Amino acid sequence: MQRLSAETRTHLDALLTVVNTFAEERKETMSTEQEAHVEEGREGVPLEPAPPRPQSALHFLKQDAGPVGLERVMQESEKLERIHQLGLPADLFTQVSAKTLESYRQRIAVEELHEVRRHPDPIRFMLLAAYCWRRRQEIVDTLVDLLMDVVHHLSTKAERRVEKAFVKDIKKVSGKTNLLFRLAEAVIEKPDGTIREVVFPVVSEQTLRDLVKEYKASGSAYQQHVQKAMRGPYSKHYRRMVPVILKHLAFCSNNEVHQPIVQALELLKKYVDVPLALAHFTSSETVPLDDIVPTTWRNVVVTRDKAGKTEQVNRINYELCVLQTLREKVRSKELWVRHANRFRNPDDDLPKDFESKRSTYYAALRQPQDVDIFIRRLQQEMTTALEQLNQTIPNNPHVQLLPKGGGWISLSPLSPQPESLHLGLLKAEIGRRWPMVELLDLLKERTCGHPLPITSRA
Repeated sequence: MQRLSAETRTHLDALLTVVNTFAEERKETMSTEQEAHVEEGREGVPLEPAPPRPQSALHFLKQDAGPVGLERVMQESEKLERIHQLGLPADLFTQVSAKTLESYRQRIAVEELHEVRRHPDPIRFMLLAAYCWRRRQEIVDTLVDLLMDVVHHLSTKAERRVEKAFVKDIKKVSGKTNLLFRLAEAVIEKPDGTIREVVFPVVSEQTLRDLVKEYKASGSAYQQHVQKAMRGPYSKHYRRMVPVILKHLAFCSNNEVHQPIVQALELLKKYVDVPLALAHFTSSETVPLDDIVPTTWRNVVVTRDKAGKTEQVNRINYELCVLQTLREKVRSKELWVRHANRFRNPDDDLPKDFESKRSTYYAALRQPQDVDIFIRRLQQEMTTALEQLNQTIPNNPHVQLLPKGGGWISLSPLSPQPESLHLGLLKAEIGRRWPMVELLDLLKERTCGHPLPITSRA
């Protein structure tokens, strides 16, 4: 409690204040005509839905995220801003274990508002601070997951859409080497002849058309169609939520090699509020391109002006490249996110004295310090496991190969485990207290806001 400033303690107590936001909004938005209808009690006026119950800011923080969409992103961002306003010290819980911190979070998560208020000041402030600390980590992880899903869906849906369009027109041409030889031989024998007289008798016109379509479906033309299919949904829909997510996330890296992607993200944040009417970055900006823009995207990202003299970087295409690179580096831990849990700084996963006691920790983990030995051992284990699977799969009734997707491996469900002793005791106690009430009715009562007479001992 001593480490929390007076302002922070005031903000924490404000989380427990119940505010009827509906009444305030209703008072501001109700028009004069609507008030007249209410006063006169005229018939025919449609009944309005019952106003929502007053809630506290803590209740708002406890709410789970809804379906994927812009509204969900805005709600999670609002929660994150509310927690940032508390002003919690950056090193408040650095000496507290994750298990202890999670127990504090769970205690606040299940307690009612009046129960939280009854705690003495030191306990109340400590529990609220721990809950907000862990809740911020959860929200940041949720936003990162949402950003990764958006990038993944953009690319996969675009590829499927383009592949579906190409499959209708593609006819695989076999024996391309033989066709090329026959074509070259015919052209050399009659170099002055016309195409219809020399080429088409050897290789038909339809075969050549099929070759062109096949190349377009697998070469640069395919990539161009995928890029176009990604650009449309991103600029019209997904781009409304991506800047909001980036504004509330701080990506960092412990390696200088990956600083270009960090600089690219800062550039994207700088242009968040700039309308897309400005299709290119200004010439004064330093736009990182290496290790961010793939070779297949370079022609659509870096273009030239109408005069053909100055290079300019297209904002939409560059943002797509940055997001794809960001996803790869976050998944490989090359980038980490501040205030996150699952996407936290990988250095935090190591003991503080790891450098001085490296040999001791490796010995405890039974792992070699030589990376080549570790890789060879891992490869050997994988090879042995695959050989064992290959030898036993014909006679294994619990494993089978499916024709789906080129050979998916299907595993039969595991046998049910015996019921836990504590679960049986819980069922017996519920049956003793409410012998005539169905469990579904208990769930509905709890969902409607009527607390069950069960207290938490967390």
